Amino acid sequence: MENKHFTLEEDGGLILDGISSDILHTYEHIPAEIFAESDDACCAVADEIVKAIDGKKDGLFRLGLSTGKTPLSLYRELVARHKAGKLSFANVVVYSIDEYYPIDPQAAQSRNRRINEELLNLVDIKKENVCLPQGNIPKEELAAWCAAYDKEASGLDLLVIGVGEKGQIGFNEAGTSASSRTRNVLLSYTSRKRQAKNFNNDIKATPSSAITIGISTMRSAKRIILMAWGEDKAQAVYDMVEADANPSCPASLLQGHENICVYTDNNSASLLTRFVAPWRIGPCRWSPKYLRKAVIWLCQTVHKPLLKLTLKDYLENSLEEVLDLYGPYDMININVFNDLQHTISGWPGGKPNADDSTRPVPSKPFPKRVIIFSPHPDDDVISMGGTFIRLVQQGHDVHVAYETSGNVAVHDDVVYQHIDAARELGYGDRREEVRKIIESKRPGEPEPRALLELKGAIRRSEARGAVRSFGLNEDTNAHFLNLPFYETGGIKKGERTQKDIDIIIDLLQKVKPQQIYLAGDLADPHGTHRVCTEAVLEALRQLEGEAWLKECHCWLYRGAWMEWELGRVDMAVPLSPGELIKKRHAIYRHLSQKDIMPFPGDDPREFWQRAEERTQNTARLYNELGMAEYQAIEVFVKLF
Repeated sequence: MENKHFTLEEDGGLILDGISSDILHTYEHIPAEIFAESDDACCAVADEIVKAIDGKKDGLFRLGLSTGKTPLSLYRELVARHKAGKLSFANVVVYSIDEYYPIDPQAAQSRNRRINEELLNLVDIKKENVCLPQGNIPKEELAAWCAAYDKEASGLDLLVIGVGEKGQIGFNEAGTSASSRTRNVLLSYTSRKRQAKNFNNDIKATPSSAITIGISTMRSAKRIILMAWGEDKAQAVYDMVEADANPSCPASLLQGHENICVYTDNNSASLLTRFVAPWRIGPCRWSPKYLRKAVIWLCQTVHKPLLKLTLKDYLENSLEEVLDLYGPYDMININVFNDLQHTISGWPGGKPNADDSTRPVPSKPFPKRVIIFSPHPDDDVISMGGTFIRLVQQGHDVHVAYETSGNVAVHDDVVYQHIDAARELGYGDRREEVRKIIESKRPGEPEPRALLELKGAIRRSEARGAVRSFGLNEDTNAHFLNLPFYETGGIKKGERTQKDIDIIIDLLQKVKPQQIYLAGDLADPHGTHRVCTEAVLEALRQLEGEAWLKECHCWLYRGAWMEWELGRVDMAVPLSPGELIKKRHAIYRHLSQKDIMPFPGDDPREFWQRAEERTQNTARLYNELGMAEYQAIEVFVKLF
């Protein structure tokens, strides 16, 4: 089974044929090469690496590489080419750019160990040509060692770097100087929280510093390739590519290098001008939905509602092409207003006995059989809780499928608390047994299965309580799939297999839904949300031809990282103040996920606060365009 990455195509966009490179990169300080999928981009980067190595006529080719999730697909591609006889590392020297300090090179979290296991041990590179930062150098020798490594790592033939969510490169984080060299850096509180996920979320086990080559050292490379995948990198890509250089985005300090390029996928490039306002660059492919995107962008640019846009607004903002195709301007305003108005519906399952010619969901059949697929046991109520409640209370046969156990997201203290409660209620005292299990954990290794079972049970009880709070039968309509790919006991998950698909197929065949809701978050190509959604889509592909699929429609929700832009929205479900409170109370049931535990993430707000801010912001955007003023709005894109 081929694990193809799901991507949502734009219904329109910049016409690339005949456009010069200079014009294409008009707004970019670092030229961006954009691909539909990260795997396609990795193949192109691999092409560059192979060509550069083969083109080295004398001496050793000096290649700098980073570790982390971003280059994983690239390393797999390089290994595949080596095995196929298309690439040799026999004349290559590899320099890794960073490492935790202090750390044993054989520790599970060691970046040296990872780059060896993911690439270097699988190709024909000579051991003497592997140059890696050493996390076990004695402290008194570290400064001299960094100076020597900096000299070795300067002037590389090619440097390939993955970019972090905040624009960090290596351990060069916000505030890094453009003149920095290879050094030992203290990790900030925020950095340690972020890195703690590699140490079983144990801040105490997370190193307090790291070794990294500096920005100036990186700039000395003859060629630099930056890589970023997924929508959670979108702001970082914009900051380093189109915004002015700023230490708050370390990757942007590489602007001005004479031979640099960033490779991205569509999702990570989504905030660049080529996607946000391509009509400012050149002619576009247009459709009614892409027209809506352009006119909404114009409203937000000139700060006017739809029906107040003028001819001057269109002409001064590079939208003459729209006037030629769809004008006059006042009719464009009215048509787009009506189009956006028709996305709003308080009946996400369809309104019975109603004219549905302009509604996003047909009235028949009614009631509908619905499955909401939730990657983790709380994504359903966080991302679309108001719509979930509406569907239940409007009489549909709603099922929720929790695709993973979410067990690794439960802190040990929460387990202690539940065991204490059981003891206090007289259901038995197993606290000592649980204490021994927790204390048997080893940093970097999967958590004990017995502990994971306890944590999974906690997540299930919370999910059952959440849906019970608004009237869903948690015994018959809440399904815990526990997809096997997730059950590794650690942050790094396994590959999706047919076992995962078969579990989903069984549920689909049982319910035969007429509506399916899926997570549309496309952040990390290997992240849980994306893997879960792709698993459902693969299951649907394998069920192609089933009679019930002919009347089934699939809706995509978001909420984990970004919201759908209004130009793409097909259905907007408004929520009243009371419904927002019901959604909040459902989120409350997920007590283990309340952000009161130490170091759970960078955002100090609790999940209900993030969810409400997101949906209230969407309502505000609709209102600013001239729509009715709602308390909150959840939005969806129709996949089919």
